[in-house]
Parts: sequence; C-alpha cells; structure tokens
Amino acid sequence: MSRQASKDTAAELLVRRLLHAAGLRYRVEYPVPGMARRRIDVAFTSVKVAVLIDGCFWHGCPEHATQPKSNAESWRQKLDRNMARDTETTEHLVAAGWEVLRFWEHEAPDDVTLRIAAAVERRKAQRGRGRKR
Repeated sequence: MSRQASKDTAAELLVRRLLHAAGLRYRVEYPVPGMARRRIDVAFTSVKVAVLIDGCFWHGCPEHATQPKSNAESWRQKLDRNMARDTETTEHLVAAGWEVLRFWEHEAPDDVTLRIAAAVERRKAQRGRGRKR
C-alpha cells in the first residue's frame, strides 16, 4: 500500500491540467477546515468549491470496486471506514458552506472539468449578487 498514490493521481493531474488550461486557478491538497489529516484534492477557496476525485477501489465505486479475497474481513472494514470518512468530510464541508463535488477516477476528465467550471462560475455569480452597491 505504501506505493499507492494518495495524491497527484493520473485522474487528478488530468483534471487539474484541464482546469488550468481553462483559466481556473485553485489550491491543491488544501486542508479541510476543522478536520485534521483530511485534504481537498482541488479547492477553489474564494467560492468554497471542494473537488474530490475518488479512486474506485479505495472509495467503493458501485461500478468498479472489487472485493479482496485474502484477508477479506480486514479489507472490508478498512474500505467501509474510508466510505464513512468520505461521508463525514462531505457533511462537514457542506455545513461550513462549501459546495462539494465528488468524482470517480474513471469519469471522463473533460466532463469533470466542465462540471467543476460550471459550479465555480455559479458560485461566483451567487457571490456577486450578494454584494451591495
């Protein structure tokens, strides 16, 4: 497991490259406010948009997750804890006013980028309407 990438995965790098090419600027591996040892893969801090790109195996993708055969019970517990932690992190961020976008590593980077850009633009527009002139 020590060789398994926990950040800068191929899926993350592709999406980040496309976001940057689209002119969007973001923070990478941004700490989840108020939660130790948890990070946001791509964070748009000014509009509070959190992007998390989850690996199919580690986060329980309904389409691609596999169940290890050896030491199955131990793995099941670990993977269940990962999914519970994902839910807890999402709930915490939403309660703090963030919009949380979760994607699977197998999703098309172009589609993911379009959905992220739309969310960022929507939040910018909402923020702009809230200002007094």
